[in-house]
Amino acid sequence: MGRLLKFITILVVCIINLKTIANAQTEVDERAMINFENGLGFNAPDGSFGINLRFRVQNRLGFTSLSGKDLSIDEVDARIRRLRLRFDGFAFSENITYNLQLSFSRSDIEWDWDYEETPNVIRDAMVYYSFSDNFYIGFGQGKLPGNRQRINSSGQLQFTDRSMVNARFNIDRDFGVMGYYSNHISGLHYNIKTAVSTGEGRNVIPSGDGGFAYTGRVELLPLGRFSGNGDFSEGDLEREPAPKLSVAGGYSFNHKASRTLGQRGSPLYQSRDIKSRFLDAVIKYRGWAALGEYSDRNADDPLTVSPSGAEYSHVVTGYGINMQLSYIFRNNLEIAGRYTYINPENITDDGFDGNQVLISDPITEEYTLGVTRYIINHKLKVQGNLGYRITENLTPASSPGSNWILHFQVELGI
Repeated sequence: MGRLLKFITILVVCIINLKTIANAQTEVDERAMINFENGLGFNAPDGSFGINLRFRVQNRLGFTSLSGKDLSIDEVDARIRRLRLRFDGFAFSENITYNLQLSFSRSDIEWDWDYEETPNVIRDAMVYYSFSDNFYIGFGQGKLPGNRQRINSSGQLQFTDRSMVNARFNIDRDFGVMGYYSNHISGLHYNIKTAVSTGEGRNVIPSGDGGFAYTGRVELLPLGRFSGNGDFSEGDLEREPAPKLSVAGGYSFNHKASRTLGQRGSPLYQSRDIKSRFLDAVIKYRGWAALGEYSDRNADDPLTVSPSGAEYSHVVTGYGINMQLSYIFRNNLEIAGRYTYINPENITDDGFDGNQVLISDPITEEYTLGVTRYIINHKLKVQGNLGYRITENLTPASSPGSNWILHFQVELGI
């Protein structure tokens, strides 16, 4: 009992001590959280080093119907969707911070791609240096400043997962140097985010082709900053007393990309220059929240051919639109609706044998109704989604199809 009381006393003292030396970050950025308002925090006796431990888990049960009319179960989705362990802190100075994040569930480590032979557990490994409260840089592997929903943590979602538009067009993580600047002019707040990275994606051996990826994003907040960084947290849990709006645009050029989705996907037979564009906006007011996103990807010559000419691989091109609208009641029960549309590019080529090759991905629409009960904000919540998906292939011989998708998910984190 004596040892237990001693341990609890030391733990409480450490946490209180960390709060007294914390750097209060109020700007929307990707720096490590060193104020220890979340998770479990410790620091060295001399105050030269601090670490904050957090975890989260998403347990999911889902069903997909055989078709829109036949409600027989075609697929069952029962799994740990995400299991993350995160470490944040500072080293020697509050200007030097770090963020490490590991993933452990199979769906979170990219074992689905053919070239992956080992688990890809490393998601983030970034070291940041802050020149001021408004300007800092990061070096290592982390999220690129692409579309809003991808920058937003998967632990801050109002549906059980991000949209299909994000799944197809996001540029995810990469290794490189990233810079962030925030300020305001006459009441107009803005954020500028940039990155120069390898273009190969997370924790992947560089191809050595000499190509790099260049990414930039600008966010404008004409009505002031959101409460609690709410522009990157879905749903208006803060119940903004005055309207808040953020409008953003981003662009990424991946020179000599080696994968079908740029920083993600399966290998291409030849490298390609890939261009991605993003436009998005979010508005919140008194429990109402609306999100809109547009994303596209294109390449001058998306089709690549194997040396034998028998196999093809192509850059996934096209565009997508995602829109979400929600309202949260006083009892923290939220009702949300989402509409998603994806229009892929039709790719043709004459081929070596003189026959035209047609690569067609389905045009997809999805309508989703979501219900979330927030028990402790996004840290502990229970979610249910019902979606109706319509697919229409580009090939003339194909016929449209549809199915129902039902998800139930519990998320717990600190």
